[in-house]
Amino acid sequence: MKIIESSKIKEKAYIEKLENGMDVIIIPKKNAIKKYVIWGTHFGSIDNHFIMPTTGEEVYIPDGVAHFLEHKMFEQPNGTNSLDILMALGIDANAYTSNDHTAYLFECTDNFYEGLDELMDYVQHPYFTEENVEKEKGIIGQEIGMYDDDPSWQLYINAMDCMYKENPIKIDIAGTVESISKITPDVLYKCYNTFYNPSNMTMVVCGDFEPEKLLNEIKKRSVPKENQGEIKRIYAKEETEINKKETEVKMELSNPLFLVGYKDATKNKENLVKRHIAIEIILNMLIGKSSELYKKLYEENILLSEPNFDYEFNNEYAHVTIYGQSKNPRKIYEEITKQVEKYIKNGLDEEHFKRIKKKIYGDYAIEYNSVADIARMFLADKMKGINSFDYIEEFNTVTKEYTEGILKEVFNEKNEILSIVNPK
Repeated sequence: MKIIESSKIKEKAYIEKLENGMDVIIIPKKNAIKKYVIWGTHFGSIDNHFIMPTTGEEVYIPDGVAHFLEHKMFEQPNGTNSLDILMALGIDANAYTSNDHTAYLFECTDNFYEGLDELMDYVQHPYFTEENVEKEKGIIGQEIGMYDDDPSWQLYINAMDCMYKENPIKIDIAGTVESISKITPDVLYKCYNTFYNPSNMTMVVCGDFEPEKLLNEIKKRSVPKENQGEIKRIYAKEETEINKKETEVKMELSNPLFLVGYKDATKNKENLVKRHIAIEIILNMLIGKSSELYKKLYEENILLSEPNFDYEFNNEYAHVTIYGQSKNPRKIYEEITKQVEKYIKNGLDEEHFKRIKKKIYGDYAIEYNSVADIARMFLADKMKGINSFDYIEEFNTVTKEYTEGILKEVFNEKNEILSIVNPK
């Protein structure tokens, strides 16, 4: 197995590509009580237009198929549900669909290999019928209704609509009631056979394992399949400009919600890891708990709690989000904009920069204490073509000057949007 390691945090990852094309990443954690496995396929909500590698057929699929497929994978021909079987073994199992991948996972202290049996059985043996697909439409329709009534989700989806004109990231991961009505067993099998080919999948395991032994157990349970080749995904050509500056809706909630966003429309981004670190530093300096702006807004009772912030990116989209609760969302927007302008004009404070940088490095290091955090991080980064250890290794290359360059590039007023949800 290929070994990659980080000398700074003394961690190793063992990597192997199986004969069927599947990537396996094993991160051993000596004396860890829990074991965690996550198995992902590079198929998310944005992959709704592609060319099948085996036939060359161009395929359009309804919105929400990746999420629908995730729901259906647990059902077995004998009427059992794999989640129930795993639960009976004392195993905490789950699955999720994101914009760029779908993942099946479990965590346990005992019965790991029994759990692996079930996981690798249900993910490799789909079972779709007209009856069980129709039944699922009602269940997912209810889920879509719940999200339609969720102010936080509407805040986010409206922000994506502000930033992007055509990009499928602006589409709800679950789709709409209308779009899922067009899903059939044939659509699900077509997507399964395309995207659930082992060559498009990665399994990450973390815990107290001997890597070679674990790898052999995974190989035993792997179904032989031919590598089908690259899947050609087709995305709308995205303009660099935002779609619109702001959106405001009213819903049932007690206090207004705000989301200030910045579309990172830079072409040919270099070193995404380094860029990501710099943006995390900027966000913490700008509105993190130790920032002057946070202190001021909180003491004036304008900001009701510590805001959340994130940098989401892959090859097809990239944006910054800052969101939270405020009695005066527009005041938050104005203050953030003013503080960004001040940073661009005067530069970042050296001492504050160093302090925040140390804090973020500590946050990265702490993630390696949890088998769940490690495994999920390695899978999500792999889907973006990133080695997770690079965040630790690249850290010292992020200078104040580099960060100030990213600030000017990304936190540009012309790329800034505002999404508000007000109480009715």
